Amino acid sequence: MANATQEQQDILHTISECIENNDCHKIDQLLEDLHPAEIAHILETLSLKEREMVWERIPTEYEGEVLINLSESVRSHFINTMEPSALLAATESLETDDLADILSEIPQAVSQELLLSMEQQDRERLKSVLSYADNTAGGLMDLNTIIIRADTSLEVVQRYLRFRGELPEGTDTLYVVNRENKYLGLLPLTTLLTSDPNLQVADTMESGVEAINANTAVREVVNIFEHRDLITAPVIDDNGKLLGRITIDDVVDEIRDEAEHSVMSMAGLNEEDDMFAPALISAKRRAVWLGVNLLTALLASVVIGQFEATIEKLVALAILMPIVASMGGIAGSQTLTLVIRGMALGRIGKTNQKRLLKKEVWVGIFNGVIWAIIIAAVAGAWFDSLQLSYIIGAAIIINLFVAALAGASIPLILTRMGIDPALAGTVILTTVTDVIGFLAFLGLATLVVL
Repeated sequence: MANATQEQQDILHTISECIENNDCHKIDQLLEDLHPAEIAHILETLSLKEREMVWERIPTEYEGEVLINLSESVRSHFINTMEPSALLAATESLETDDLADILSEIPQAVSQELLLSMEQQDRERLKSVLSYADNTAGGLMDLNTIIIRADTSLEVVQRYLRFRGELPEGTDTLYVVNRENKYLGLLPLTTLLTSDPNLQVADTMESGVEAINANTAVREVVNIFEHRDLITAPVIDDNGKLLGRITIDDVVDEIRDEAEHSVMSMAGLNEEDDMFAPALISAKRRAVWLGVNLLTALLASVVIGQFEATIEKLVALAILMPIVASMGGIAGSQTLTLVIRGMALGRIGKTNQKRLLKKEVWVGIFNGVIWAIIIAAVAGAWFDSLQLSYIIGAAIIINLFVAALAGASIPLILTRMGIDPALAGTVILTTVTDVIGFLAFLGLATLVVL
């Protein structure tokens, strides 16, 4: 991985030097040797002006594949600036499933012309993919599959494959269907190559391998691939008819996208945002989230303001307040992250939600007691006050208990409301731990001091 990253950095450095020196010939040579995905990566690391220069040098036959591999915001820029004829030429050679991913982003006039230029069979295949949501197996599937009949001999199948001359990328299995195209089972290529050619497909196929329903959620598809160690899997409709297949490379992309989404959402960002977009555009996108954070901060400040008289009498409270809030925030974030990950992996459901909630609450209580003793001892020695030790110790226990309860329940509640917990969970949790932390600490201090 380190070598691959260093190689990418070297290529990017060379590209940047060529742009500075206006060495178009060198850029052409570099682009011809790169995979479209690598070109897309380079484009996303360049400024807008540099992108335009490099894009003009990309071989025409690569443009469609490069568009597919770009983030949505960067791809949208090129689609909107390309001539309709150039956009049509770039996209008409794309695989059906890849075209389905970006068809909605293409101007209607170009998409209509693109559809008209397709053969009837390809058009129907495209409509089949578009009929399913992006977050389902149907939206993820590849229609480029090889199907065979159970009553065919292995020798006939071998001759058919030799006649085709090539196999769809990532093919490790042939799918067996009946005359109504209903899925019956699969025939691994290893079995086809090592078995007696005179045997029938029905004698050698694996009929116990379940197909994935097209309406299955992508998260569940990822779990199926993980648990069954799959490379490819067939996709069927509600009637059991074979629609296509899902390959491991698509699943890996989904895992990566999910990880990026979780990390970026916790900061209020979108993984599709252009990292090198102009500063003003990026500032506008982040302003909304900063505004939300300001409201939560003001709420915490209002709570603190209610105890102004107490803080004036005991200045040490102002010094120790951040400790209570910070400990609650960290403890809550640990639980929140654990629960969100468990939900993403399908490990948390109605049957074990209460058990998980109970366990996390006890974790919060145990950690609360342990750290309350430590922090109370430090605070007591620091300010030579036994009362202050009791106050901060009790506040720590209360806040860590609430933090664990909130961290476990917020993702579950948000999911029921149809809200992405990775996006909103952190802000809500921070508000809860800050408010409860300050309220407990200053409230207890008020009871003792006044």
